[in-house]
Amino acid sequence: MRAIVIVALGFALTAGAEDYRGPRPEKADVPYLVHASNLIATDAGTAKQEGKNSDTYSVEGPAAKVRTPLAEPIFLLRSEKLRADSLELYKLSVKGAKREVTLKKKRTEYGPFHLQVTKLDRDLYRIEADEPLENGQYSLSPTGSDVVFCFEIY
Repeated sequence: MRAIVIVALGFALTAGAEDYRGPRPEKADVPYLVHASNLIATDAGTAKQEGKNSDTYSVEGPAAKVRTPLAEPIFLLRSEKLRADSLELYKLSVKGAKREVTLKKKRTEYGPFHLQVTKLDRDLYRIEADEPLENGQYSLSPTGSDVVFCFEIY
């Protein structure tokens, strides 16, 4: 009886994950914006700390090349090394020729914003903004990392 319960539980956990038949990201460990059946890779880059003990980080350029009109964007991530549940979403402010964010211990109007992560397949995840976002520059970034994946909402 115990074996039947274990097999049934294992089947139940994997049944939904293998049904995904939609588009898949070309590159691993890069979030892709979902626009209908099209996937658009976010701008991958590195944020630079503004000072040795500063909580402010900046990204070169006044705007991301990747844009979406969706106030609650959806991303697909094919994960090899990057954990989908480690991503945080921040709004960047534009200052001159760069975008920046100051990280705070608690949530501010710049984030981190709530994300919903759903496993679609063995290594495929759907990441959704779980609240409407204003127009502007945004970045997904793994917790504790200076890697950024930028996009714009217009």
